Amino acid sequence: MTERAKEAALRGPVLIELEAGPEQGPDQVPPVPDADGADYPQGRAMQQMARLVARPPSRLARWFWGLLLTLLGVILSVAAWDFVTGLIARAPVLGYAVTGILGALLVVCLAIALREAAGFARLGRIDKLNHAARAALGADDLPAARDVVGKLVELYKDRPSLEWGRARLAEQQADQFDVSGLLGLAETELLMPLDAAARLEVEAAARQVATVTALVPIALADVVAALTSNLRMIRRIAEIYGGRAGTLGSWRLTRAVLTHLIATGAVAIGDDMIGSLAGGGLLSKLSRRFGEGVVNGALTARVGIAAIEVCRPLPYIQQRRPSVTGVVRQALTGLFGQGGDPAVKD
Repeated sequence: MTERAKEAALRGPVLIELEAGPEQGPDQVPPVPDADGADYPQGRAMQQMARLVARPPSRLARWFWGLLLTLLGVILSVAAWDFVTGLIARAPVLGYAVTGILGALLVVCLAIALREAAGFARLGRIDKLNHAARAALGADDLPAARDVVGKLVELYKDRPSLEWGRARLAEQQADQFDVSGLLGLAETELLMPLDAAARLEVEAAARQVATVTALVPIALADVVAALTSNLRMIRRIAEIYGGRAGTLGSWRLTRAVLTHLIATGAVAIGDDMIGSLAGGGLLSKLSRRFGEGVVNGALTARVGIAAIEVCRPLPYIQQRRPSVTGVVRQALTGLFGQGGDPAVKD
């Protein structure tokens, strides 16, 4: 050992002074960010479903599917014709029986097409009634309002559950000389029971979407559940208000509702809705899946409320528009403990 090494050993270890800084305890360490960079559940199932349904098809895609379906229709028609004519030549009795089956199939297809057309007509009728009511309110036109009320009574003349409301409306409408009073009376007597039934449908759909999101860990299962539940919910809401839409009508109505919500940013999660709930609530801290379930249920409620406004033959006049807060509280209370009591805002 050299002399310099011996001197260093005698002096002891070398201490290096570090710059003084504030001490940090465990309670001051910043939280570890989530793997996806989000601080709270985002309701991704509902957002993906909304973007999937509301995405407009390109013109090239429309041409592709139109030409493909036309070609398949021609091929199937020619193949069926050749099959039937050849079968008639070989076995006339069997050939004519198959011809009758094909004719019955065409009749059923025609009936389905007529039902879809009738569904579109009913949706258009309700939409025109809603616009006429808004125009009468805006112009303070009492004769136009009376015409709207007459068409509304005609729309629900076959509803036994509204018989008492129709009778009360017939007794009191002659005493109404104000547009808002007349339309408000019609809204109270005819639409209040329908509003309650539509709200129950929204609550059921929100509960179903929240449950599937929280309990089914299969990839894309929450998106499929959100899509089917929202389609069923919107179709039922349309039926409640008299717009019994077919399959194509329900799909078109769903696209219209979700396109409007996406355009207005209503399917985005932010501090104005559920961000504070999902990030700071006890539920999302215990389980992120449960937090996603609450958020997806709340977004489903928002879609349902928008569908009610679209399918309702009258705008809200004297009745209050249902809030996401109330619908989510009623739908999810007790489902995830206290998950249904958040301060959710529209």
